[in-house]
Amino acid sequence: MSLPPFVLLRPRTLDSALGHLAQHGPEAMIIAGGTDVVPNLRAGLFAPRALVDIKGLSDLRGIQFDPEQGMRIGALATITEIAESPVVLKHYPVLAQAAGTVASPVLRNMGTLGGNLCLETRCLWYNQSYFWRKSCGFCLKKDGTVCHVAPGGQRCWAVWSSDTAPALLTLEAELGIASPRETRWLALAEFYKNDGMDRMRLAKDELVIGVRVPAHTAGQRGSYSKLRIRSAIDYPLAGVAVAMKVEDGVCRSVRMGLTGVNPAPMLVPDVARLLEGKPYSTELVDQATHAAIRAGKPLKTSVSTPEYRRDILRVYARRSLTRLWTGNRRQ
Repeated sequence: MSLPPFVLLRPRTLDSALGHLAQHGPEAMIIAGGTDVVPNLRAGLFAPRALVDIKGLSDLRGIQFDPEQGMRIGALATITEIAESPVVLKHYPVLAQAAGTVASPVLRNMGTLGGNLCLETRCLWYNQSYFWRKSCGFCLKKDGTVCHVAPGGQRCWAVWSSDTAPALLTLEAELGIASPRETRWLALAEFYKNDGMDRMRLAKDELVIGVRVPAHTAGQRGSYSKLRIRSAIDYPLAGVAVAMKVEDGVCRSVRMGLTGVNPAPMLVPDVARLLEGKPYSTELVDQATHAAIRAGKPLKTSVSTPEYRRDILRVYARRSLTRLWTGNRRQ
């Protein structure tokens, strides 16, 4: 479990960091907090020749909010900063809740928003030591030719494991991406590919620089619920994020995001169509809950059974919608 040999590069400007990525191409990896990259290096999942340490890029830090423009968060903002930010807690509570569930306090202090949005997908057959993976004949995602989760197919079903991604999806966030050619902003919903191997629309010479959250999603009620084996460390086995605007008991807007059950974080289709413009009813909540179950496709990628994870989606979706819609925090 030792680290592979590599050159450590520590740029102090964004242009310098992008230059290193352009120079080293696919042989380079980004490292910031290192909470995901370092364990993966030790497990032999990657062997880059160069690590580009971007912690020194001060321009990629901070959280700013403007009532007209919305919120902007630098890619190097730590998970703790987001979870404890008065701005996030007040205006975007679903994101604060999601950030507060990430790993443990020590890892939240180190981990960054950019890193959490670019996590490796996870699978029982993949996130193991080299010796364990070799004994199983490796897998489609690393060194093998077969997906042990779905042996008859050629698609990797390793699941997305970020907590902040589904929360930001419910807030209609955009992702800032810089390269030597340009800086572009992409809807977060378009960033993920739903492919366990080729998981993001991010070229080897591109770098995530921050997130923008629009002003019109500020002030919505928010909820994030997460299943994991150990409540202080583990990645989500299933997660449900909901952001909802309610006026006089009527749902004016709602978005539901899922994580831990598909190869990408995703918004649940049809929830807005089913609920917006209508007063609360258990029948409508049940319909939206079934939409969540249809969208989530947990397979045998973890120690928890797919059946249990699917049932947890139902429980979390119903609880979150009922609590946010009625204002009853005991739900």
